[in-house]
Amino acid sequence: MMKYIKDYPRPQFIREDWENLNGKWNFAFDDNNEGESKKYYMNFPVKNTINVPFTYETNLSGINDESIHYTVWYNKKINIGENKLKEKIILHFEGSDYITKVWVNGNYIGVNEGGYSRFSFEIEKFIKEGENDITVKVQDSLSKEQPRGKQRYKKESWKCWYIQTTGIWKTVWLEYVPMNYIKRVKITPDLDTKKIKLEYDTNISEEELKNNEFIIETEISFKGKILNKTETILESSYDNNEIQINVIKEWSTKMPNLYDITYKLYCNGKIVDIVYSYFGLRKISIKNGKIFLNNEELYLKLILDQGYWKESHLTPISEDAIIKDIDIVLKYGYNGIRKHQKNEDERFLYWCDVKGVLVWSEMANCYEFNDKSIQRFTNQWIKVVNQNYNHPSIITWVPINESWGLPKIKDDLKQQNFANSLYYLTKSLDNTRPVISNDGWEHTISDIVTIHDYKQDAELLKLLYSNEYNNIINNLQEYNSKHKLFAEGYQYEGQPIIMSEYGGIALNSEEGWGYGKQVRDENEFLERFSSITNVIKNIPYIVGYCYTQLTDVQQEINGLVDENRNEKFSGKITEKIKKINME
Repeated sequence: MMKYIKDYPRPQFIREDWENLNGKWNFAFDDNNEGESKKYYMNFPVKNTINVPFTYETNLSGINDESIHYTVWYNKKINIGENKLKEKIILHFEGSDYITKVWVNGNYIGVNEGGYSRFSFEIEKFIKEGENDITVKVQDSLSKEQPRGKQRYKKESWKCWYIQTTGIWKTVWLEYVPMNYIKRVKITPDLDTKKIKLEYDTNISEEELKNNEFIIETEISFKGKILNKTETILESSYDNNEIQINVIKEWSTKMPNLYDITYKLYCNGKIVDIVYSYFGLRKISIKNGKIFLNNEELYLKLILDQGYWKESHLTPISEDAIIKDIDIVLKYGYNGIRKHQKNEDERFLYWCDVKGVLVWSEMANCYEFNDKSIQRFTNQWIKVVNQNYNHPSIITWVPINESWGLPKIKDDLKQQNFANSLYYLTKSLDNTRPVISNDGWEHTISDIVTIHDYKQDAELLKLLYSNEYNNIINNLQEYNSKHKLFAEGYQYEGQPIIMSEYGGIALNSEEGWGYGKQVRDENEFLERFSSITNVIKNIPYIVGYCYTQLTDVQQEINGLVDENRNEKFSGKITEKIKKINME
C-alpha cells in the first residue's frame, strides 16, 4: 500500500529517517542589518521566540507584527546522536522568503535566493555528536523585481494584495541519508504506450562508478500487488529506464488510481538507499479546441484558491487544514483548483493526487520587467516545475498572470519574447502538459486561451460572448476595456478557450470588497452565481471556467467560505451551487 507519513513534507519521495524541526526557534529582528558583522551565528542574541514555520506577521507565529522588517534571524539547538554521524545529513527548507543564509555551529553553509521552492544543504561535515546550533538569516524586501505573487509591495494592503510573508514559511526538516543516495527520480507516464520513463538522479561520483557496481531496483505495485520489478545498472550519476505497465489503472477525477513505486539503490549487491514514491498513469492532451483527460473530453470546473489562512497567511495551519480546503472544493462540485500566485505546500499536491482534484500550477509573479526580474523569476520557475513535475493532479503550468511583471507585453517585442521563452522553457522541462504563458489576456504563444471577466450582469455576458465566434476571437475584441485577448502580432489558432476568472461575488458587508455590487443575502448570491455560471456553460466554444474564489482573503471577501472556512450559505444553497457545477 502507498507509503504515507502524516506531516511528511515531501510525500512524493519518502525516506523514513527524518526529523521535523518546526516549532519553537529563537528569533530576532535585525532592522539595521548588523547581524553578520556582530556574528549572530556565533552568539545569537535571544530577543524573542517564534513558532516556525509561521512568519512573524502571523498570529500563529506568536509575534503577530504586520509591519515591515527586512532582515530577520532564527536560531535553534538540535541534538544529533552518534549513530547519525556516519550518514549524510540534509537540512531542507520547504520555503523561505526571500534570501536565506545558513550557518551550522558557526560555519557558513550556503545561501538560497527565492521564496517559493525547496532548497537543501548537506551539513554532516559541520555536525558533532550531541548539541548542534543552526542559525538562519533571511532578507526580504518590497521589491517589485522579486517574485512575490499576492504579497504587497507597498507598506499597506490594498484591493487583492495582502500582508507580506517574510522569512521561513514552510517546514524545516532534517533528512538522514546514506553516503550514496538517490536525489530525485523524474517520472513521465505515457498512457498511449502503457509505459513510464524514469530518470534517476544520484549523488554518485564518476570515481565511485568506476570502482563499484551501482544498481537501482525499481518495484511497481498497485494496492499491494507487485506488477513489475526491474534493475538498472547505473552508467552515470544521471541514468534512465523505461518500464512497461501491464495492468492499466488510469488516474482520473472519478478514479484517482495511484501506483506505488519503490526505489532501492544497491552498491556491490548491498542495499544502501530506499525511497518510497507513487505515480499516476494519465494523459492530458488538446485537440480541435478541446481538452482531453485520458483521451476523453474534459470540461474544467475550477475554483481559484490563493491559499491564505487568517491566523497563518500563506502557511497552511496544518495538514488537516489542507485536506479541509480540498474537501470544500469537492463539496461545491468543482473538479479542480487554480492555485493562484503561489507554489503550495507539497502536501496539498499529494492530497489532490489522492482525491482526484485537478490543479493549475501557477507561479508568483514579479511586478517589474528588467534583467534582474527576468533572472529571478526564471530561476525560481525552473525549480518549481522540477519540484512538482511528478504530481499527476497538475495538468497545466501557468507562469504569468494578467501581464503582471510584463506591463507592456501588448506591443513590446522584448516582453513578448520573455513570455514566449517561458512557454518554451516550460515545454523543454515538461512536454506532457499544456502551458499558458500569460493567463487572462494579451496572449502570446499559448496552448490554452484564457479570459478574465468579472462582469456581474449575466445578460451582458451573454450578449458579449454569444456574438459571432470570429467577432470575439479573430477581431481581438477589447472585452474588458483595457486589454485585448492577444498581444499584437498574435491571433487565435484553434486553442481551447476557458473563462479562467469570473464571479468574485461578495455578500453584503461594510468592510472588504468583491467584484461588482455586493449581494444582500444568500438567495441573491445564488441567483447571480447561477445566471453568470450558466451563461458561461452554454457558450459552445468555452470548455471550462474558474470561479473566484474559494475563501475570503484578508480584505477580499468574495470567497464561498470565510477566512476561517466557516460556511456562508445554508446547506440548501450549498447543494444548489454544487448542482450547478455538476450539471
